[in-house]
Amino acid sequence: MNWHTSSYTSGDGGNCVEVAETPEVVYVRDTKNRGHGSLTFPASEWTAFLADADRL
Repeated sequence: MNWHTSSYTSGDGGNCVEVAETPEVVYVRDTKNRGHGSLTFPASEWTAFLADADRL
């Protein structure tokens, strides 16, 4: 899977997430704890989340 780091960091810059995408599914994991698994979202839900987050 091709993971990429979020362009947004919080706090001291060490609290990041990584995202990997397929046409159907988006995977999100903690950069510091990669071995702890990932959250999985339908791509359409991830797109809606990003659109809502962008409005804040």
